[in-house]
Amino acid sequence: MTNLDERTTDDEEQKEGVAGFMQGARKKALSNVEHVAEGTAAGTLPEGKLFDIATTIGDKRLEDLTVEDTTCGYCAVGCRFDVYTDGDEVLATRPTEPEKSPVNGISTCVKGKFTYDFVDSEGRLTTPLVRDENGEFREASWDEAYERVVEGFQDIKEEYGGSAMSMIASSKATNEENYLMGKFARQVLGTNTVDNCNRLCHSSTVAGLARTYGYGAASVSTEDFEQADAIFLTGSNTTEAHPVLATRIKQHVKDGKELVVFDPREVQIAEYATQYTEVRPGFDQVWINGLVRYIIENDLYDEEFVEERTRGIDQVREAVQEFTPDYVEEVTGVTPEELKSAAETITSNDRVVFGWTLGLTEHSHGTENIMAMANLAAITGNLGKPGTGVSPFRGQNNVQGGGGDMGPLPDNFPGYQSITDEENRKKFEEAWDCEIDPEPGFYTTEMFLAANEDELQGMYCIGENPSLSEPGSNHASEVLEEMEFLVVQDLFLNDTAKYADVVLPACSFLEKTGTFTNTDRRVQMVKQVIDPKGDSKTDWEILQDLANRMGREWDYDNTAEIMEEMRQLTPIYGGITQERVEEEGGLQWPCYDLDHPGTERLYTEEFNTEDGLAHLQAVGYNEPGELPDEDYPLSLTTGRVLYQYHTGTMTHPEEGIQGYNDRDFVEINPEDAADYGIEDGDLVTLESRRGEITVPAQVTARIGSGTVFAPIHFAETCVNKLTDSERLDPHARTPEFKVSAVRVTPVEGEPDVDFETREPVSGDD
Repeated sequence: MTNLDERTTDDEEQKEGVAGFMQGARKKALSNVEHVAEGTAAGTLPEGKLFDIATTIGDKRLEDLTVEDTTCGYCAVGCRFDVYTDGDEVLATRPTEPEKSPVNGISTCVKGKFTYDFVDSEGRLTTPLVRDENGEFREASWDEAYERVVEGFQDIKEEYGGSAMSMIASSKATNEENYLMGKFARQVLGTNTVDNCNRLCHSSTVAGLARTYGYGAASVSTEDFEQADAIFLTGSNTTEAHPVLATRIKQHVKDGKELVVFDPREVQIAEYATQYTEVRPGFDQVWINGLVRYIIENDLYDEEFVEERTRGIDQVREAVQEFTPDYVEEVTGVTPEELKSAAETITSNDRVVFGWTLGLTEHSHGTENIMAMANLAAITGNLGKPGTGVSPFRGQNNVQGGGGDMGPLPDNFPGYQSITDEENRKKFEEAWDCEIDPEPGFYTTEMFLAANEDELQGMYCIGENPSLSEPGSNHASEVLEEMEFLVVQDLFLNDTAKYADVVLPACSFLEKTGTFTNTDRRVQMVKQVIDPKGDSKTDWEILQDLANRMGREWDYDNTAEIMEEMRQLTPIYGGITQERVEEEGGLQWPCYDLDHPGTERLYTEEFNTEDGLAHLQAVGYNEPGELPDEDYPLSLTTGRVLYQYHTGTMTHPEEGIQGYNDRDFVEINPEDAADYGIEDGDLVTLESRRGEITVPAQVTARIGSGTVFAPIHFAETCVNKLTDSERLDPHARTPEFKVSAVRVTPVEGEPDVDFETREPVSGDD
């Protein structure tokens, strides 16, 4: 039996791992007296009696805790779980009742289960900050901070007009808060230049699917993955970016179903695939068009579905003629045998779901990639029936709802109602009592280009970190530094906030009530489980305070009232109220009225187009914005890792998580590593035409020769120094994150890290 001193030592060692959060929580929950009592009892009482005592003590402790169900604030899978708190700290989480957790059931990922140290992090903002006459931040009251914000915004409006203002909304915030962000931009600031992180990820999905099917969203429910005979994934590191969804897919394969994966990296989900095909990054529409051509030429397409439910097949047939198997292999590396195998897997199964993430969208031609994929799903008849459909996996917890549905966009009101439509504009002008410019504003990346041309002088940034997340981040930081007036509203003094004139402390999702919409259009409740930290406020309260100080009369008492206003203006959310969401365990849009049950699966009878048909799009050949050459011979692609999240605001404060992955790195193929004299763990310089970074190398065959991969999570590295902010998708204005021409050179010195143990090997701390 382990004595108390030995047990304490073991506990301290355990805190090095992911279980550290739970170990720390147990330490905080138990007093020293209880530890001693349990140690003594363990040596003197019968085993049965110990169980009785443990149950009694456990029940008593539970009586002292608060338990509330909520929706996860990490990715957009939409996991729900119970959160256990003592009123101040998150002590534990566990999956809630199955009827309240339709997506995840009994599962949660490592971040959703353990990673909540950020809530009480030492760096958490708990009071407003204003910049003093010496250029330094000092703490301020809310009244003083509000006065500074109102004065700054009004000065810009008076001198340059409302169109000189810009706003970046937050896909971390609730639907209700994002609705107010769009309203605040147009009604209070007088600008259409409002956008969000959706521009940097899935806006090409929205554009491509809207053109083809009518809705720019997933057509499936999560259950369709289990009902499918085959799943086709591309550009998705599912296991690391959407772990719970990946678990369901893996189980699907273990149950005897098929999985096809096309990707530049042999990501972990590919280990479960019945076919994995390595592709060169940046040419996805080539191999997708090759699949479409093979299927059409060999009469493998669903002729009845195409005839009755689509239009444009003749144009597509003509457009794909150049994408022969030999041409596809020459451009993408996909062999004729691999192309044939994938095509026959798709067409020999009755029910197929097509899934993707940013590997397909973050390109200067991402919209064409999505339209090609939409063509593939349509010509094979894999839409509108159980076990079929398209599913773009969304990354941020509320990027579907807050980033798109709620309309904090330069060209759309809530529910994707175009601002250029006069009737839409009139409806919102009457509801919001303001005039709205019929011209769309700037998209996110365009904001930074426009600021360079003195077209924007002010920015209000909520819950985003463009200093790190924008492509060509050196340029973004320069723009932020020169911005005439910048307000940042966030949990931490992040890299963007360092340039601000005023910083407003916001609340995390654990400190607020509202709704999130997940990746399959499911609106779910978010509930406050702890009190706001310090003097921080929820985003909606801050927006209301500012609106009223700028001459408006907002009088919302809670987010349910905001949801009520939003649904009356937004047809696809017309039947969704917080009361219904709570009672029914979530509702999927479109949900048109209070008697509508919601929509589990889109396009069962018709598409959301004027004629009810899917409009197939003729997609040709597009090269990446930048190709490797003699000076920059490698292609860099970027992405996420399991143990971090985006720019690290929520994960970096977690000791256990950091123990697994505390820095960026670059994956390089063994052949390339040998050519450049690089060994595993060596420090290397990665350089593009826009900047350079220094990171340790991870030599691995999971990445193909000629391509390198780097994650995006650390400010110290800031991989987006290397990416391009100027070559944008012509339809969605998405940047080219996934292909940048780079060169790699070893840095003199000893290897920096052993990638098997993740421990430093140089002897340095």
